[in-house]
Amino acid sequence: MEVRPPLRRTHPPNASGKECIRKIEEYAGTARDEAAHEAFTKSSLIQDAVIRNLQILAEFAGRISPEHQALSPEVPWQQVRGFRNILVHQYLGIDIDFIWGILVDDLPVLAENTLKLKSHIENP
Repeated sequence: MEVRPPLRRTHPPNASGKECIRKIEEYAGTARDEAAHEAFTKSSLIQDAVIRNLQILAEFAGRISPEHQALSPEVPWQQVRGFRNILVHQYLGIDIDFIWGILVDDLPVLAENTLKLKSHIENP
């Protein structure tokens, strides 16, 4: 059995985090209007794809160093990490309207700050 080195908590969401956001917007739409909401609530395929990418994005958030988190105090990092646990452990009881609210209210802030952190790391 191969032993892997432990993951380090030094990097902000990178291109993979950006890719998760892109996929979520592709699957759920960017308009966040009634038609997009209806498509989201009716399709378990879209829901599963969005939830999986939110889970990955929240996993990235858990790997951001405290120094980098401090660059984006408007993001509730602890809540984002806690949200990952909800997605992983309560997958059968997730409220789809709650997820939609996250897409509408929280994803834009997280997307903006993901890009800001990535830029800061690449151009200190």
